[in-house]
Amino acid sequence: MKTFEILQQAEKLVNGDRDKTHGDKLENHKNISLLWSAYLETTITPKDVAILMVLLKLARTKAGQFNIDDYVDACGYSAIAGELKD
Repeated sequence: MKTFEILQQAEKLVNGDRDKTHGDKLENHKNISLLWSAYLETTITPKDVAILMVLLKLARTKAGQFNIDDYVDACGYSAIAGELKD
């Protein structure tokens, strides 16, 4: 898969039907941040959630077999982090 194809796939995921499945990006990341903040007893922002998800996707590239979805998802979460405001 070429770079532009990975980015196109990430764009489709971020701006496509995921809102129907998971809800609005900002609202979803706010909900996750509230839950993670309560669990960790520290403040986690919606932007932190997206960045931590990028790190999770990158961590997955170190184990197991190659999975292009890890890279596509990392691009998508990175774009969401860039969009979200603290």
